[in-house]
Amino acid sequence: MRASRLLSLLLLLQNRGLMSAAHLAAELGVTARTVYRDVEALAAAGVPIYAEQGPAGGYRLMEGYRTRLTGLTAEEAGSLFLTGLPRPAAELGLGAQVAAAELKLTAALPTPYREASTRIRQRFHLDVPGWYREPDAVPHLLTVAEALWQDRRIEVRYRRWAPNPGVVTRRLDPLGLVLKAGVWYLVATGGGGGPRTYRVSSIEDAEPLPTAFTRPADFDLAEFWRTQVDRYESAESAGVAEIRLSPNGVAALTDVLGPRAAQSALRTLAPTDPDGWRRATIPLESVSHAAAGLLRLGADVQVLTPAELLAHMTGTVHAMARLYPVRDHLPVFGAES
Repeated sequence: MRASRLLSLLLLLQNRGLMSAAHLAAELGVTARTVYRDVEALAAAGVPIYAEQGPAGGYRLMEGYRTRLTGLTAEEAGSLFLTGLPRPAAELGLGAQVAAAELKLTAALPTPYREASTRIRQRFHLDVPGWYREPDAVPHLLTVAEALWQDRRIEVRYRRWAPNPGVVTRRLDPLGLVLKAGVWYLVATGGGGGPRTYRVSSIEDAEPLPTAFTRPADFDLAEFWRTQVDRYESAESAGVAEIRLSPNGVAALTDVLGPRAAQSALRTLAPTDPDGWRRATIPLESVSHAAAGLLRLGADVQVLTPAELLAHMTGTVHAMARLYPVRDHLPVFGAES
């Protein structure tokens, strides 16, 4: 462990130049006292490292010195696909490996390329979750990921919402994990049929089993996911809801569902009711996800089915009504004064 930290400290100084003890400690996840001891150990081993005094001081390597100890470990090499995604890497327990791999790759680059890499990091940042959205709690993601790495079967207790809401137990062969808009999904087989998708935040318990499984040689995770997205956005998914929309609701549907799903929903529009409203069928990812979007339409939408979504919307609206009771003395917006 210490050898790896010493190498990381050395590569930090090689890649970034002058760094204070506090900055090094933050990067390495240790105390400043540990950094002082590590610097002394490097100097004793013959590394030309020296300190610059003063408020803007820190540690620096002698100009021109470069280490060639930049070989990647198997874990670091395996984590390279998460470079630039620190939060997902940390959720998978690979934060330290990603950081070490980046350091070693940067150190191995020629100076002009290393400077270009630094410029890109300073100017571009990828933030996965959507606006005003907290990432899902995924307490069992590590268990699922470890089973995935090792091609091990897992038993999960999974809360599903359709067709029969409740918690079910499944034995699954994990084939892949997908991060979509800040949400983790597990792709797995189990119980017959082809691969299916499970939202990781809906897994209430996960237990690895001693049984190994043979991963299908012809399974392509990216292609499978692309097909699933196309089916979902084309309203061909198993979960759908029937709703009624006012003219304003129809006009705002694209903002709520997104262009592709809205186009599919608009193709299902029924003829106009006598009151000017129209029925439509929309795809559902989950009850909570659908309710959050439909509530944005306010009084311009009415949920008809499924019963679970209708109950969720009814409960939410009643709770809101209790917060805003009608009072005769309050002004009516839009009325003439």
